[in-house]
Amino acid sequence: MDKHFNIIIAGAGGIAEAAGLLLMEWSPVPPTIFIGNRTFSKALKVARWIEEGTTKPCSIIAFHLPEKGITAEMKEILGQGDIVLDCLPGSLAPKIAKLAKDFHLHYANLTEYVAETTEIMALAKDASTGFMLQTGLAPGYINILANLLFQQFCSDFEVNTVDKLEFKVGALTDHAVAPHYYGFTWSPVGVATEYLKDTEVLRNFKKTRLPSLSERALIIINGIAYEEDLTSGGAADLPDALAKKVGFLDYKTLRYPGHYAWVEEQLVGLGNTLEDISTLQHKMEASIPHVEDDKIILYAAVEGKDTKGTLHRREIAKRIQPQTVGRRQLRAIQMATATPLLQSAQLLLESPYSGVVLQSQIDPKQFLNGNFIEPVYGKV
Repeated sequence: MDKHFNIIIAGAGGIAEAAGLLLMEWSPVPPTIFIGNRTFSKALKVARWIEEGTTKPCSIIAFHLPEKGITAEMKEILGQGDIVLDCLPGSLAPKIAKLAKDFHLHYANLTEYVAETTEIMALAKDASTGFMLQTGLAPGYINILANLLFQQFCSDFEVNTVDKLEFKVGALTDHAVAPHYYGFTWSPVGVATEYLKDTEVLRNFKKTRLPSLSERALIIINGIAYEEDLTSGGAADLPDALAKKVGFLDYKTLRYPGHYAWVEEQLVGLGNTLEDISTLQHKMEASIPHVEDDKIILYAAVEGKDTKGTLHRREIAKRIQPQTVGRRQLRAIQMATATPLLQSAQLLLESPYSGVVLQSQIDPKQFLNGNFIEPVYGKV
């Protein structure tokens, strides 16, 4: 950020702490940060973690953010804020978005939850400030990258439609053991949700819904074999924005071979209700460890014919590793998720956005070559 802002971070998990540290280290003019959490001691712990991890002078204030209601302290903080960065679980997103609207703040969130995103879109459609939704890794960065590929393909080959637009992300560990071939690098409830909720895709140029984990396939990226399958939320608004322009579009999650077969065994007898999500989460957590060493694999591709009928395919693959920021080592999932959130925040604070801003409405080149994005993802 090139000027001083008051930035409110809702939540005190791994992405919140990464966002706070990155804001301090990578902003030419460090902001004042307010960190709120339902457990005040956790918010205070993250504030101290950032203070001890940054090499820059900083101002960080922790506050209590109750699940219900609003305190006098919150009113004071919201009254002086410029933007809310929502790093809380997706189920709480509508509440935080309403606070942002009520206090005339910009708002950016990370959630892949479809119902909550739809609720916020209705809430914020007439807001005087900007509401940039689903701004993390997937949904988020990967959708903007895919949209750039689509736009460049159409421009270069002078066409208006393409056959396929595919985009995939895997938050993975460096090693994986039987029987699950996985390690948790981010929220277990998020994993369970994306495995059980339906996903939105384009088939024959029309938007439709398919069950998650219903189209498994093998893919080789940079010479390494992964399994891919449909999961919910990652497509963001691209099925709506690119209907009638893309024949076949979907988002898939990458995993090591063998993981999805193990998940299928855990899914026997489950539906996609909140109770089923909780059941799957507990089943996975009973067997799958949390792992600190991680990496992000992402891949996007566009395929179609030029005006002469020749078939072309363009692909981009990236691997994101842990990175040192200030005095801290941030995990790959923290870097890959927090930096698109911060790039979105900068766009909102420095541009005249108002109302809902979705992935397809963001200038891909400006975003993907932004000062928070480029050091992590590289130039495109």
